[in-house]
Amino acid sequence: MVYTLTLNPALDYVLKVSSLKTDDINRASDAEIYYGGKGINVSVVLTRLGIENKALGFAAGFTGKELERLLEEEGINCDFIFLESGSTRINVKIKAESEIDINANGPSLAQSDVEKLFEKLDGIKEGDYLVLAGSVPENMPEDIYESIMQYLSSRGVNFIVDATGNLLKNALKFKPFLIKPNHIELGDLFGIKAESDEDIERLGKELQSLGARNVLVSRAEKGAVLIDENGEISKTENAKGTLINSVGCGDSMLAGFLAGYIENGDFKTALKLGTACGNATAYSNSLCEKNEVERLYEELEKFRH
Repeated sequence: MVYTLTLNPALDYVLKVSSLKTDDINRASDAEIYYGGKGINVSVVLTRLGIENKALGFAAGFTGKELERLLEEEGINCDFIFLESGSTRINVKIKAESEIDINANGPSLAQSDVEKLFEKLDGIKEGDYLVLAGSVPENMPEDIYESIMQYLSSRGVNFIVDATGNLLKNALKFKPFLIKPNHIELGDLFGIKAESDEDIERLGKELQSLGARNVLVSRAEKGAVLIDENGEISKTENAKGTLINSVGCGDSMLAGFLAGYIENGDFKTALKLGTACGNATAYSNSLCEKNEVERLYEELEKFRH
């Protein structure tokens, strides 16, 4: 069973305008509302790929109810903790000549809310996967990921961490099954730029020496690299396509990798499926659909590294 945790989910309000003006009223040509949050994106893609999972997290107010409704409409298994006050945040995405993102703060949490989260975590068993994805809200303890992994450390849970900076570094001592920095985040961890294959391989191995079992590095237009726990390094290029959407590509890659590994137990297959999912999201207006993932996966079969 896969569990995803999104501490600060959102509704994304996407507005499209032909030209953004600052001296007059802007009228949107199109407006849509989507669910948002890295862990939620992972749950959506896993569900579309047929992998059983449960989305955990916090929700509040009428926006939290709408978030839950949108997810349940897609068949996502949600188990949110509803807060007594506040509202799930709304992030505004304006698409004009360029993209403008305005992310709101989330609702405040009480200590009792955090305790309820740990009660839900008690349902996670040996061999299960727990995806910890995204930043920690300002109103939560900075070490919440560490506390969660410490709490579950003796249960044989496979941790997947998709975070940045110290949040990721501090998770390594718990020997996560998988971490997924992009090449920029990888370099930032060590205060350098990670641009060449040699840089990525060297820094990925350094992260393994600090505790990570498998290191998956996404490289935008250059594909992805996996340094796995068996000592092998695998690479994949991107399938052909036109970039339409950059939101959720990394989350889709993580979900695809996890789905591929759960179904086949093979790291190279997992890497290709992860890349196909990331590409399928990048080449569409929303998160990837299974039929497009399958088509791109077949295209990636010709790349063997």
